[in-house]
Amino acid sequence: MARWLRSALGAATGLPFAPGGGPRAVRLRVDPGIERASGPEGYRLSTDGSVEDAAVLVEGGAAAGVFWGVQTLRQLLGPDAYRKAPAGPHGRVWELPRLTVTDAPRFRWRGLMLDVSRHFMPKDDVLRQLDLLAAHKLNVFHFHLTDDQGWRIEIRRHPRLTEIGSWRARTKWGHRASPLWNETPHGGFYTQDDIREIVAYAAERHISVVPEIDVPGHSQAAIAAYPELGNSDVVDTASLAVWDTWGVNPNVLAPSETTLRFYEGVFEEVLDLFPSTFVHIGGDECPKDQWKRSPAAQARIAELGLADEDELQSWFVRHFDRWLADRGRRLIGWDEILEGGLAPGAAVSSWRGYAGGVAAAEAGHDVVMCPEQHVYLDHRQAPGDDEPMPIGYVRTLEDVYRFEPVPAGLSPEAAAHVLGTQANVWTEVMENRARVDYQVFPRLAAFAEVAWSELPAPADRDFADFERRMTAHYRRLDALGVDYRPPAGPSPRQRRPGVPGRPIEGAPPNV
Repeated sequence: MARWLRSALGAATGLPFAPGGGPRAVRLRVDPGIERASGPEGYRLSTDGSVEDAAVLVEGGAAAGVFWGVQTLRQLLGPDAYRKAPAGPHGRVWELPRLTVTDAPRFRWRGLMLDVSRHFMPKDDVLRQLDLLAAHKLNVFHFHLTDDQGWRIEIRRHPRLTEIGSWRARTKWGHRASPLWNETPHGGFYTQDDIREIVAYAAERHISVVPEIDVPGHSQAAIAAYPELGNSDVVDTASLAVWDTWGVNPNVLAPSETTLRFYEGVFEEVLDLFPSTFVHIGGDECPKDQWKRSPAAQARIAELGLADEDELQSWFVRHFDRWLADRGRRLIGWDEILEGGLAPGAAVSSWRGYAGGVAAAEAGHDVVMCPEQHVYLDHRQAPGDDEPMPIGYVRTLEDVYRFEPVPAGLSPEAAAHVLGTQANVWTEVMENRARVDYQVFPRLAAFAEVAWSELPAPADRDFADFERRMTAHYRRLDALGVDYRPPAGPSPRQRRPGVPGRPIEGAPPNV
């Protein structure tokens, strides 16, 4: 933590933060008493003059708590503390208010999911996203690495996954109903050394990186690279290419031993790269039409004594749940993995509203609440067609601030299974870093406060006070170079010339 403080605050302030004491020193310390009282991420920050031989004392229940305390110190120093070099006059004196802050997070899982399959984000942009998460005291980065539109992680035993699966010939501009196309090939992937760097960079910021490798749906990029993975008895899988449009894809993995062995090999390399306890396997939006028509899939259902195709998907998920558990890891998947029965140790990302999460928690499964209607940050931020791409539910900054991860009526026993919450960022309509910034911020600041703090009931939250505090936070985002959506409305530079915003047929209603 001292090394991070010297590199970040040292760069912004020009101060050396040299080892030693003195009236201007910053002291960092782990206090087991804080861990006993409020957990490893709890901290106490003192600038009240009571610390002997130091101006600032940051104590944490563990190193993570010290880190979050240093983030609060950075906030107190003002927006210029977020710059990469001193912006003020030479010899500037940095002042702090006299206070003591005692703080700890409400949830142990405070996450952001970033989809890099629909639009690839270069490694340096991913590292920047981790810095932004750390500045908002978020501690989980859910890394969506594979989908129909691109495979983004190097798997050395299966090189065609990136040789073929990481590039598509063109891209739909807009959402499903858009008739517009960008004919430029799009792609990219992370080498295994890139992944190791990303994971290490996150760990230094006390962020856990949870990889997602989609099975058995959302897999056309993998099938395009290795046609034997698909249902080749009913589809000409050899003719499939990486998908160039959006939506739910009918081409899913075959429930064969070949597929199981292939993905066991994939996951072996994934586990070597990611130390995270949890591994996300997707499991959402898996149409069963090919399995219904496939003699091989029907034979598998009969062989296993399963009732139907839903139970076949459950068998697929349970296989990897056991496989991961044997290696000391835990499976997590989208709430569709509940259909057909769920393995006892599996956890659920509840995205189709609260219902899946409630059912999972009441059944004793751990849950991360990320309902689409509340925390999908790819959805538009205002009604009308003046957003860069006005799709999905309208979710304003205030809407996100009033989001409650634990639904009313959940029993105390079930509520204990809510690990936390996560905002999701799907990038079908976000072609670069600036567009991601615009969709994510400032709403991620509201989400971060919900994830960290014990807030009143949604209707009783003081949004006016939050807006007042955001006036200072916008200056921090400016210093960090974030292309956030201005409070007054969309910035003209976020509009793509010649491509008007358009309502999308079949999009959810404004709510």
